[in-house]
Amino acid sequence: MEYYGQDRRRSILPVFLAALLGAMVGGLLVVWYMSNVKQAGPVTNVGDRVIDVGQYVASNPADYPATAISEALQPAVVGVSNFQKGGGYGFFGGSGLTEVGSGSGFIYDAANGYIVTNHHVIEDAAEIMVTLYDGRNVQAALVGGDTRTDLAVIRIGETDNLKSMPIGDSNSLRVGEPVIAIGNPGGQAFANSLTQGIVSALNRFLELRGEASFNLIQTDAAINPGNSGGPLVNFSGQVIGINAAKNNMRGFEGMGFAIPISDAEPVIKQFIEKGHASYAALLVSINEEYTPEYAAYINSPEGCYIARTESGGGAERAGIKAGDIVTAVNGAPTKNALQLSHELFKYNAGDTVDVTYYRDGASSVVRVVLGELRS
Repeated sequence: MEYYGQDRRRSILPVFLAALLGAMVGGLLVVWYMSNVKQAGPVTNVGDRVIDVGQYVASNPADYPATAISEALQPAVVGVSNFQKGGGYGFFGGSGLTEVGSGSGFIYDAANGYIVTNHHVIEDAAEIMVTLYDGRNVQAALVGGDTRTDLAVIRIGETDNLKSMPIGDSNSLRVGEPVIAIGNPGGQAFANSLTQGIVSALNRFLELRGEASFNLIQTDAAINPGNSGGPLVNFSGQVIGINAAKNNMRGFEGMGFAIPISDAEPVIKQFIEKGHASYAALLVSINEEYTPEYAAYINSPEGCYIARTESGGGAERAGIKAGDIVTAVNGAPTKNALQLSHELFKYNAGDTVDVTYYRDGASSVVRVVLGELRS
């Protein structure tokens, strides 16, 4: 027994030493890894700062990445005021212009003074005023915009000390991803406000003029009147959406909607390059008095009642005529004009689509080459 015991001690010693050496080497590797390799998880790139969210919060319990995002991005967010003719003294002295509304925007191209906002923020404006982060109030000119997408680009001449907003990829968004809305809810009295939330859902459709063209981002970050046109940003400090609408129905909270930046940017670039944007179109006029209730009353399907076809347009060439009811595009239902716009926005002028229409008690499908509609 003793011998066995003595022999056992001699056999354990090398194993113990090897284990100790392995533990020491392993510990050194862990220290090296922790100091040189980032932990898995969301990473925030703000300017020249790189922040691992989990690591940052653990080492800075009194701080948060939203603070760094705020400091880096707020200079790129502006207030936008809409002045219209209506009497009164107003901002423009005796000019008879009065501020009728305000919203937000963000600097898209600092070198050239281009700013993105919602079209409904500047709609029918006689003068547009932009309030910069440093307090300057400067006049802006409309570069391009339209109601179909509710997007607009305006431009200011004073480009000193401007900062562009980094552009992200809204196509890579995931439900549950944290986001921050920046803007001026309630106007300049609450300028430069941040609200934080998550991406609640993707690909939402609202039957709302302008926003109906897009599959929207839904967020529970608080979006209030005055936030329109401001950026929705991710934790990489990039704009991924343009705040545009919220659900105001009684009893609903935390339902805001933003236009995805990856869908909006081609339109924005067209405004800058051409002063207008081009969209795919059937080139028809729709009678919006043809409601679901009326359709049920006359025992016809829901759809878009064609009041007129443009001469030489794709719809007319395909055989569609006044009185037809368009019910689908490439199989997707089009129960009203907004749904038709939503479907056509997915295509470009010159594309060919299958259009389903109803006439004289029967449905037919025709191939239509889409035409061009300018903003």
